[in-house]
Amino acid sequence: MKILVCMKQILDPDLPARDFRIDPERKEAVRGGASLVPNIFCENALETALQLREAAGGTVTALSYGAEEAEEVLRKALAMTADEAALVVRDPGPAPDSLEVAGVLAAAARKLGDFDVVMVGRESGDWGVGQTGGMLAEELGLPMVALVDEVTTTGEGVTLHRQTDDGSEEVAARCPVLVTVTNREGNVPRIPKTRDVMKSYRKPLTTWRLGDLGLPAAEPCAEVVALTIPTKEVTCEFVTGDSLDEKVDAFAHRIADVMSALS
Repeated sequence: MKILVCMKQILDPDLPARDFRIDPERKEAVRGGASLVPNIFCENALETALQLREAAGGTVTALSYGAEEAEEVLRKALAMTADEAALVVRDPGPAPDSLEVAGVLAAAARKLGDFDVVMVGRESGDWGVGQTGGMLAEELGLPMVALVDEVTTTGEGVTLHRQTDDGSEEVAARCPVLVTVTNREGNVPRIPKTRDVMKSYRKPLTTWRLGDLGLPAAEPCAEVVALTIPTKEVTCEFVTGDSLDEKVDAFAHRIADVMSALS
């Protein structure tokens, strides 16, 4: 079983709101002193892939499209015992849209070879658009099953346990297939062992640029028109009165005035 897991590096979503800043000209978040971390749903996908490999055998390859710093995401994947890793280095510039990312990942996947299962996180923790999986499936000409949280082998294909609005269901699929992975208790990312972390930095990492994949410079199909941090103004009024009854009465009248204004 050959499995490909696509991973993304994002700004740490646990960054305190008071420290979050944006660049209004570039229309993107400012890193500042924040950490860059693997997208959590991508780690859920990697854990799901590793469990499938442990049960059915085969190999797990991690793939990412991002800045050179994204190597750290792939080093962590190798520390979690992925077999191979490849990085397509993105040129400096605006953040790529989902269609660009899908096109680059598809080209890299074809260069890496054939895979039985391709896994991506259900969405990213920064923009949360959730479009890359479907677009990548279209680029590769594969069927897609969304919101999968467990994969097992069955005969010539796989059985996919997926979450639905009404609970869950199982889907039988022939390989190759692409799945978007969501989180559950059973696919919480494992903590790499110290030995595996040390070994991950000695493992080779395949690195390409767009030209190596025969791709031209990216032409975005979507544009961020505006990016702002929402502000919320809060006012507070204190109810006054000489006694508790007077304060309760004043409070009731204030609520009545507000309801009247809203009606």
